Amino acid sequence: MGGGSMGADVVFWAVVLARFGLPLLIPRYPLPAIVGCLVLDGVDQTIFQAFGYDPPFYQSYDKAMDVFYLSVAYLASLRNWTSQAAVGISRFLFFFRQVGVVAFELTGLRALLLLFPNTFEYFFIAYEAIRSRWNPAKFGFRFWALVAGGIWVFVKLPQEYWIHIAQLDVTDLIADTSWFGPLLLVAVLGLVAVLLLVVRPRLPQPDWTWKLEADPLPTAIDEASERAAFQAAHRKVFDWEAVEKIFLIGLISVIFGNVLPAVQASSMEIFISIAIFAVINSALGLWSARRGRSWESATMSFAVVFATNVVLVTIGDLVLGRDDEGLPLVTTLFFIFLFSILTMLYDRYRPINDYRVQAAVTARQPEGEEP
Repeated sequence: MGGGSMGADVVFWAVVLARFGLPLLIPRYPLPAIVGCLVLDGVDQTIFQAFGYDPPFYQSYDKAMDVFYLSVAYLASLRNWTSQAAVGISRFLFFFRQVGVVAFELTGLRALLLLFPNTFEYFFIAYEAIRSRWNPAKFGFRFWALVAGGIWVFVKLPQEYWIHIAQLDVTDLIADTSWFGPLLLVAVLGLVAVLLLVVRPRLPQPDWTWKLEADPLPTAIDEASERAAFQAAHRKVFDWEAVEKIFLIGLISVIFGNVLPAVQASSMEIFISIAIFAVINSALGLWSARRGRSWESATMSFAVVFATNVVLVTIGDLVLGRDDEGLPLVTTLFFIFLFSILTMLYDRYRPINDYRVQAAVTARQPEGEEP
């Protein structure tokens, strides 16, 4: 960080650790955890400045932290969501934004963040808010597409313009412009009034009381051994799931590679390296699944994947003779951590979504007919 006091350093790393730790609660408590991530994202710079530290690389750091917790949110949607229409829309919104962030990191053009708005985040929140009271599976593709389109046009485009193009700050405007604070308050109260007096009376009868914790997993695949068996029966070393994993982890690694100062590899080199490791991990994971090896504990699964990748990276450096030219130890371990945790979550959660897809197809088949 350089130049900061001990107190500023402690605050900085406390915020960074919080921005890494809080997203890991999203799969179990989707709505509260992602709202917490959103709030922390909004106040972290203010916290830094309050302690006398203003990171010069804040824009890139912020985008990197955003894509990490949004990646976990996307994986949580594979684990939890029962509406395949919503899953398909969220997949498009998530990867569309990832491409835009990578393009921004490579070019520095802020307009790209407006052209590739972060609609996925608010769509995730909207889905979980609806799920907290209603069964999302009863809403079709048209409904979820209208929700995504409304968020895109009326929420995210103005917000992205405000933040990244106009580069305005709400707290600064309130302090510098006497009428802005009261106007903002009137707008918020007006929105609350519309929700209470117009929207709420027209809502359908709730299907259940408030549900903030994720729903139970399908009983046929709620254990690690069952997910391993499903993978062994339906997965290949290189298939569409492997391609999705490569782009999921590869894009976020490119983003972090442009943030970390010690990384000298090009974006293409980072992406290709991640792709190779993703295929190797898929092969090892499939080999383990076919032998009935699985770990119910997510912590144990992560430890095994992390240790395996440390060994693979060490062997790779020895074979390539890059001991003195490779990444610094801390940076290398960070990339292994990032890769391993996303790999572990993807391999645990993607089979659950695939099972739901297969179950839906089977349910539509006439009795006695093979799917």
